[in-house]
Formats: sequence, structure tokens, C-alpha cells
Amino acid sequence: MTPPDSPALTTVFVYGTLMPGERNEHVARQGGDFQARPATLSGYRLIDLRPEAYPGVVSGTDTDMVTGYALTYAPAEWPTVLSFLDALEGLHETPPLYRRAAVTVQVAGQDEPAWVYLYARADRLAQAGAQTVASGDWRTVSDRALPATGDR
Repeated sequence: MTPPDSPALTTVFVYGTLMPGERNEHVARQGGDFQARPATLSGYRLIDLRPEAYPGVVSGTDTDMVTGYALTYAPAEWPTVLSFLDALEGLHETPPLYRRAAVTVQVAGQDEPAWVYLYARADRLAQAGAQTVASGDWRTVSDRALPATGDR
């Protein structure tokens, strides 16, 4: 969480269907305009979930890295953005599909704080169809644009 005396954290690291050019970019845009910058998240692993056809990020090793974008919104738009993103990511489902966590991402060689949605259903990861994306880049998954259950 952001300390109360700090400016609001209005950047979210996206690594899958919310990235520019991907099938849920429109959800990221529902909250308002944002600045999209290429970014990486170290120490985490990208998982491709099938048949769901969407990714998840989980804790990894020091050598693991996920490629995506840092989306930065205007502070006034942030509450609206969160409502759309939290709904898409199943944050309030029981049990939650994803959980939002504060992390440090690398943007143009600099560390920056950001939120990220981490996959929260450990039981699903032990089942068939959950595979690590070795490249850490969702755009390397050839059939990623297939319609997903729940359109995540």
C-alpha cells in the first residue's frame, strides 16, 4: 500500500489482455486516458491459463521477468480506473481471481512503483493447462487472442 503522506499511486503494470493492442485494452481506456510505457517486472513468472486464454503473474525467482506496460493515469481518474480494472480481474469474487499488489517495475532503466494484479488461485495453478510462458511476454503466446471465458 502507498503510505498516507505519499501521492496516490496511479500506475498499473499490465502484462496480458489489458496491454495496448490486446483484446481488453478498451477496459483500460474506460477509466480515462493513460500514458503507456514499456516496462518489466522482475522476480515474477508469467503463466498462460488454458482453456481460459488469459495470463496470470505469480511470484518467481530472481531470474524471472515479465514484460508489459506501465499505464499511468491522472490522479482524478484513478478511482474510476480501479473500479473497471478490479471488476475485470475478479478482485471481489469469492475466492478472488487476482489480488492487487504494490510492486516496483523497470521503465526505461528506472525503478518505478506500480500496482499489479497477481493471480490468486493457487489450486488452479496445480491443474492441467497452467504453463509458464518462458519468454515472460504474453505477446509470444500464439493463440492469446482466442475468446476467453469471462473475457479476462
